[in-house]
Amino acid sequence: MTAPDRLIPAEPRPVLPGRTLTAAEFQCLAEVPPEWEWFANLPNAKTRRAYQQDVADFTAFVGIGRSEDFRRVTRAHLIAWRRDLEARNLAPSSIRRKLAALSSLFDYLCEHHAVPHNPVDGVKRPKADHREGLTPALGDAQARALLDAPPEDTVKGKRDRAILGTLLYHGLRREELCRLKVRDLQQREGILHLRIEAKATRFASCRWRLNKAAWLIQAYLDQAGHGHDRAGPLFRPVRNNTTGTLNKPLNPASTYQDVVRRYGKQVGINAAVHGFCVHSLRVTAAANALQHGADLAKVQAWLGHADVVTTRLYDKRNYRPEDSPTFRVEY
Repeated sequence: MTAPDRLIPAEPRPVLPGRTLTAAEFQCLAEVPPEWEWFANLPNAKTRRAYQQDVADFTAFVGIGRSEDFRRVTRAHLIAWRRDLEARNLAPSSIRRKLAALSSLFDYLCEHHAVPHNPVDGVKRPKADHREGLTPALGDAQARALLDAPPEDTVKGKRDRAILGTLLYHGLRREELCRLKVRDLQQREGILHLRIEAKATRFASCRWRLNKAAWLIQAYLDQAGHGHDRAGPLFRPVRNNTTGTLNKPLNPASTYQDVVRRYGKQVGINAAVHGFCVHSLRVTAAANALQHGADLAKVQAWLGHADVVTTRLYDKRNYRPEDSPTFRVEY
C-alpha cells in the first residue's frame, strides 16, 4: 500500500534538457495518475508544498492508500474531515485552505473524467473575516524611522536602505526582492520601473523625484559598483565568510533576519508591533497607497494579487484608529 503522503509526489521530477524519453519512461508517464498531473501543474512552489500537506492530511484521515481510492470519496468523507479539523482547533483560514486544496484536486479529476463530481462542493466552509488582514501595517513615523535606521556611509547601510525602500515603496514579497536582477530596472515610456517576476510579470514605477526607493537603489549601485552587471542580482551580500562569493542573490531568510528584524529592533518596532515581519512592509505600502487615493484595482495589479478580495484585506481606510469613537470620549 502506498503511504498517504506519497499519493502526491513531493515535487514534480524535472526533465533534463537535451535528451529524449526512453521507452520505459514514456510508458511510465503514460500511466501517471491524474492526481500527480494536478500536483505537477501547480505553478507555485509554496502552493505545492501546502497542498501536498493538505492532501496528505486528508488521505491519512480517511485511510486512502491508492490513487484509485480518490474515486470513492464522498461529501460525507469531507464533512467528517472538516469536523476533525475543527476538533483539532485549526484556524478557520487553515480549514478553508485545506478544503480549497481538495476542491482544486477534485476539480481537476472532474475535468479529466476521473470522478463524476466534486465532493467538496456543498461542504460548508468556516466563515472568514475579509474585512481586514491580520498582518500589521506600520504608521508613517515608524516607516520613516525604519528607512532611516541603516547607516548612510557604508555599502551595507546603503544596500539595506535600498532594500527597505523597495519593500516599503513597492510592496514586494521578500522572494520577489531577492530575485531582482540589475536589468529589472527598466525604462518604460520614459519612467524607470522595477520588473517583478512572480506568478505573472508586473512592473512597479520608480519616479525619481517622487519615489525615494529609486535614488536609494541608485546610491547603493553607485557604491557597490555592480550596476553594469545587468544579468547579476540587484541585491547581493556585502561579505561571505564561507566561500567569498558575493555575486549571488540574497537569501529571503537573511532579508528578514539581518535587515527587517535587525533595524526593526533598533528603532523599537519589533517590541511595539506584534507580528511585525517582512510582509508588514508589503501591507504598509498597500495601505498607504490606498489611504492616499490609489485605485483598489490598480493596487491589486501592483501587488500581483489574483483576487481583489486579498487586496481588500490590506485596506485600512475604514478602520483608522483616529476614527474610533474612543477618540471622541471626554470626561
